[in-house]
Amino acid sequence: MNLLGVDTSTAASAACVVRSDGEAFEVVPSIAELSAPPAHSRDLLPRAAEVLGRAGIDYADLDAVAVGVGPGAFTGLRVGIATARALAGSHELELRPVSSLRALAEALDAAERLPLIDARRGELFAALYDGDGSELLEPFVAAPEEVAERVRERAENPLAAGDGSLRFRGLLEAAGVRVAPYGSQVHVVRALHICQLAAGTEPVPPEAVLPTYIRAPDARPSSP
Repeated sequence: MNLLGVDTSTAASAACVVRSDGEAFEVVPSIAELSAPPAHSRDLLPRAAEVLGRAGIDYADLDAVAVGVGPGAFTGLRVGIATARALAGSHELELRPVSSLRALAEALDAAERLPLIDARRGELFAALYDGDGSELLEPFVAAPEEVAERVRERAENPLAAGDGSLRFRGLLEAAGVRVAPYGSQVHVVRALHICQLAAGTEPVPPEAVLPTYIRAPDARPSSP
C-alpha cells in the first residue's frame, strides 16, 4: 500500500509517504516550528508534494491518506483534515484517521509514555500509554498541575514529550514527570508514526473524519 500521512495538530506541518515496498520518505518539522506561528496553509501541500516526489510516485499512485485528527490546535486540525479529505475524495483514496497524541507517544522509548500537546489557555491535551502503546489514560485536557496529579496515580516514571511538555517543563519536572531534552525530535508529531499507526486502522468515509477536540468550546449559550 502506498500511503501518505500528514499531521497539523501543533504549529508544525508533518508529511510522510510510506511506499508499498516499505520505504519511507518524510519531512520532519524542526523543533523551532513548534513555537513559531502556524503556517499549515503554506507548508502542508508543498511538504506532501516533496515526499511524493522523493518517493517517485504521484497522488494517482496512492492507495490511502492518513491524517492526525488531534487533539490539538483547532485551526491547524481543520487545515490538515480538510486537505486529507479533499485528497481522498478527488483521488478515490481510503482515508484513515489517527490520534495525534498516540502518534506523538510512538517516538518515546519508555515504559510509560506521556504525550502532551499545548491546548493553550494554560492547559494541556494529554494521554498516557504503556511501552506497548496500550492506553493507560484516555485523552483529556487539563491544567499542567492536574495532568501531573492524574499521571502520578497511574505511572511511576513517565516520560513526557510534545510542545506542551516544553512549555510547562519546569512545573512538570517539579511534579516528578520526566521531560525529554529540549532539542530531541521526540517533541514533534511525526507523519511517519501517523502512517505506521494508520496501517492498522480501518478506513472511514471522508465526511466522518472530524477533529478530536475534547475541550468545551469558548462560546456559551446566552441566558434567557
